[in-house]
Amino acid sequence: MNHLIIGAGPAGVIAAETLRRLDPEASITLIGDEPEPPYSRMALPYYLVRKIPEHGTYLRKTANHFDRSRIQLKLGRVAALQPEQHTISLDSGERLDYDRLLIATGSHPFSPPIPGMDLPGIVPCWTLANARDIAGRAQPGAKVVLMGAGFIGCIILEALARSGADLTVVEMEDRMVPRMMNEKAGNLIKQWCLNRGVAVHTSTRIEAIEQGGRHPLRVLLDSGSTLEADLIVSATGVRSNIGFFDGSGIDIDQGILIDRNMQTNCTDVYAAGDVAQGLDFSTGNYSVQAIQPTAAEHGQIAARNMAGHTKALHRGSINMNVLDTLGLISSSFGLWMGVDGGEAAEQYNPERFQYLNLQFEEDRLMGATSLGLTQHVGVLRGLIQSKIGLGKWKSKLMQDPNRVMEAYLANTQAIGFNAEVLKSPSR
Repeated sequence: MNHLIIGAGPAGVIAAETLRRLDPEASITLIGDEPEPPYSRMALPYYLVRKIPEHGTYLRKTANHFDRSRIQLKLGRVAALQPEQHTISLDSGERLDYDRLLIATGSHPFSPPIPGMDLPGIVPCWTLANARDIAGRAQPGAKVVLMGAGFIGCIILEALARSGADLTVVEMEDRMVPRMMNEKAGNLIKQWCLNRGVAVHTSTRIEAIEQGGRHPLRVLLDSGSTLEADLIVSATGVRSNIGFFDGSGIDIDQGILIDRNMQTNCTDVYAAGDVAQGLDFSTGNYSVQAIQPTAAEHGQIAARNMAGHTKALHRGSINMNVLDTLGLISSSFGLWMGVDGGEAAEQYNPERFQYLNLQFEEDRLMGATSLGLTQHVGVLRGLIQSKIGLGKWKSKLMQDPNRVMEAYLANTQAIGFNAEVLKSPSR
């Protein structure tokens, strides 16, 4: 069997390793478009603050790991896919055949249509090459503007702040991490950053970027004020890498549409990770979840189906994010924004930067937001993912949402539930 995997991120690497375990005699080729060994984008902030060296970002630290696993790494960029011929074409002109194909091409940073975005000194923090560039520019005293305070932006924020740079964050929404936190929680994160010397502008748009004077860049805000910058880091969202599938016959929406076997509408073609529009556990709809735990899960399930040993069904990915912003831990799970006709319980302690919000549908926990309360992370995920009916504990949590651990133990012990779901969501 000839397995071909496009994309050398977590989804692709885990798929390749799973295929090798299940199909020892197969040919496995992993195609990446960056010269470095496969690495984790989530590790780049740790590289920026020098907690790890460059090789510390690599997904597999053992020398010759892929050679020893008989997984061929190939550098190239895919230009076209021909599903009927079971071939792909690289931009070099080379054509590769496959028996089974996994598309794990990930996503790319979205560049907003702002005049001046093509000026030197404006970079995303997306590749290892980007991280090297940022590390060279974000020196103590340098003026740095971070565009976007979403999940990716807030991961980068800590590294930029700890570099000693003079950091200003600009976010167009009314709070930080708006797709993860409600107004109360998002603005607590903002105040936490302000208290630590980071300037944060929310409800603010960048109108244009110009060449500067003393500093090479000038940022024009919709308020009429300007910011001088030596470096601008763009973190304004990502989009799935689906461009080269035009004309291939692959069904595409926001990402590549897949079924519960991770298979596309084309025979022997599968998709996983940020590029795949897969089942959402909470809603039952299909969506792109551009987070590493989902990519890892997708890659493993896709490989099991590609190997043909078993039919592995995807139960659906749970929406979950855990974020560390200058030492303040926040998390959100499932339908954290609530459901129609549902009820909510809230605990709000702004003086201690603590917040807990639980969202219910009848007596089931459907979503949750937590800030400054790390002991709840695994429990919240477990209650949501298990879909346990809480019974009388629902009313107790409405009165005191901080009793989630008691509610979990009371209900899961009664039915002998597997405590595996209490483990960290990053496992």
